[in-house]
Amino acid sequence: MSTYKYYYWKFDAALSHKFCDEVIQYGLQKHDLTGKTGNDPRITKKLKKERNSNIVWMDDRWIYKEIQPFIHEANRRAGWNLQWDHSESCQFTKYNKGQFYDWHCDSFPEPYNKPNTLQHGKIRKLSVTCALSDPSEYEGGEIEFDFRDYNPTQRKKYPVKSPHKGALKGSIIVFPSFVWHRVRPVQKGTRYSLVIWNLGYPLR
Repeated sequence: MSTYKYYYWKFDAALSHKFCDEVIQYGLQKHDLTGKTGNDPRITKKLKKERNSNIVWMDDRWIYKEIQPFIHEANRRAGWNLQWDHSESCQFTKYNKGQFYDWHCDSFPEPYNKPNTLQHGKIRKLSVTCALSDPSEYEGGEIEFDFRDYNPTQRKKYPVKSPHKGALKGSIIVFPSFVWHRVRPVQKGTRYSLVIWNLGYPLR
């Protein structure tokens, strides 16, 4: 694991309320899916213990145009200076009461093997999550980080850092994709967020 001075960079209320509301309205118009991997019911049942949320995929330029400048700025200001050149589909996520996403990291052991695509040979380098909801609209749902290079569920005690608690609507958090993080269960209301993974070639 790399040693960085900063393991996330936060912009408070960086996105306008108008933009956040437009993303929410757009996301709610689309057919949402249960956040999962694979179609096997046994896998889905297992994953429900690790992740319970509803998602919609978006590939709209107006969304990227608004958020990508903050990713570049965080990359520079945090001193990561990671080279990336492609953003994956945006994941609009809805967390209702009781829904959550347990400890995970966004990066994979190997680069994408998708010939003839912009993802081929690249890895996830920078992740970004945007708070679309006002904190008065829900309780719980905090994003927490563990900066050590292992799955936190393998230890009984672990320190966490939560930059999300009471996050203002429109806030953006950018972090290297290898950083372990989780979204705690929502206790009341609905939390909406937008996640984007940003790719580049390894060792650059």
